[in-house]
Amino acid sequence: MAARTLPDLIGELSKTFSGNLLQPADAGYEEARKVHNGMIDKRPAVIAQCRGVADIADAVRAARELGLDVAVRGGGHNVAGLSASDGGLLLDLTPMKGIHVDPQARVARAHGGLTWSLFNRETQLHGLATTGGVISTTGIGGLTLGGGIGWLMGKHALALDNLRSVELVLADGSVVSASEHDHPDLFWAVRGAGHNFGIVTSFEYKLHEVGTVTGGMLVHPADRASDPLLNALSDALQQVWRP
Repeated sequence: MAARTLPDLIGELSKTFSGNLLQPADAGYEEARKVHNGMIDKRPAVIAQCRGVADIADAVRAARELGLDVAVRGGGHNVAGLSASDGGLLLDLTPMKGIHVDPQARVARAHGGLTWSLFNRETQLHGLATTGGVISTTGIGGLTLGGGIGWLMGKHALALDNLRSVELVLADGSVVSASEHDHPDLFWAVRGAGHNFGIVTSFEYKLHEVGTVTGGMLVHPADRASDPLLNALSDALQQVWRP
């Protein structure tokens, strides 16, 4: 039996695919392939804009059958262009922006296409937050899987330290959940090293009670630049040395 081609698989996928399948000649392709770093100019053979886990699983199986490289886009902020593909399959999760916050349990379950601005908006409705990115348009997925530094890390550690569980589509299209109790080795692997172990479709985070955070620049006259430092040093000495 002759091997199926990309047009064959696109035609088969489109019968049940709930998102959009974009090829270079399609309207919306040029916009969909753009990422945050304008120096990255890659052209995927097909962009699968997924609306659910079933879309992701079907697209992964198709890519495996054709031997296509797979890239995953959440927020598209990866500086090195890992959220883009040249001649392969780009799994675009940006349509998947669902989030559910449980304020009693202080837990949030968020889809892989969510950005930190949307995540924070929903959690702050309940006076809760977790360590996230410093740029609001960054996707939660790439930042969390890469470690996850943010404004709250001094008190609440990295984003990955607040991760309770993930749901992944593996290379064979199967779906698993990973946590400290289920597939613990896989859960350990995706926290910090996590771009090649599967497609994370959703993240479960531990939340903390955090109110409004105000930040800005502290400005002091140049001719009195030493005053704040000397005052801080004096206060510190008084705390540790009392005659």
